[in-house]
Amino acid sequence: MKAYIFPGQGAQFVGMGKDLYENSSIAKSMFDSANEILGFDITSIMFNGTDEELKQTKVTQPAVFLHSTILAATLGDSFKPEMVAGHSLGEISALVANQTLTFEDGLRLVSKRALAMQEACDKTPSTMAAILGLEDQLVEQICSEIDGVVVAANYNCPGQLVISGAITAVEAACIVLTEAGARRALMLPVGGAFHSPLMEPAREELAAAIEATTFSTPNCPVYQNVVASAVVEPEEIKTNLVAQLTAPVRWTQTMHQMIEDGASEVIEVGPGKVLQGLFKKVDRKFPTSSAEIVLS
Repeated sequence: MKAYIFPGQGAQFVGMGKDLYENSSIAKSMFDSANEILGFDITSIMFNGTDEELKQTKVTQPAVFLHSTILAATLGDSFKPEMVAGHSLGEISALVANQTLTFEDGLRLVSKRALAMQEACDKTPSTMAAILGLEDQLVEQICSEIDGVVVAANYNCPGQLVISGAITAVEAACIVLTEAGARRALMLPVGGAFHSPLMEPAREELAAAIEATTFSTPNCPVYQNVVASAVVEPEEIKTNLVAQLTAPVRWTQTMHQMIEDGASEVIEVGPGKVLQGLFKKVDRKFPTSSAEIVLS
């Protein structure tokens, strides 16, 4: 079974999507439409902006979403997903890919999600850190014993777990985790504590936007971050998408489940190859590839 996977924030790079815009009439039309929906010229930032401009959450999230969904649209009849999944923000790209959401509604939700998360970040000084080389359960246990908010946020692959929370609590956790044998405890250059209880204000805001959006029955299952299993019921998809902002991304568990459910290859749709690398950490021989633009 072909599984299509969609990256999240962090995969962006200046120049992303420019080849799509210049070589596909479908892509050009979708990018032009995106500028109108967002109310600012995101394509100029994506194609010719600076790293700093692209790193703003309100730009990054729609930019990665646009690259993924527009690339998928150029694939035409060859794009027949049998299962989809996306890492964090990428889950909304996946929901456009399996026709749960329209492109336009997906973009509006991503924009609202990004702005709400930016506001939540501005309210509380917070951060994230990557912990390498420890068992997930030990990281969870140590985080639970630290004063202040610090939780497991991204289960990326075996031996790689990102923690999230208040700056002082994350720093304290990094010290204890290093003493416990972590190969690295690396503070990440992010603006806030994504996938932690500190995102609660953003979760409430996104919940209202999701409730006002039409979710259709998908044409194939989506493996959602919160449950790490196949979901096809629109109401359940909505509930899980709301919960995702304050709950961890269970990507390690998702990869295992997709393989167990019959995925024979994964194709990453969007900027970079990060998710393919994570699949290789689960099974070095598992077939992975990147989607390539189909000219039109």
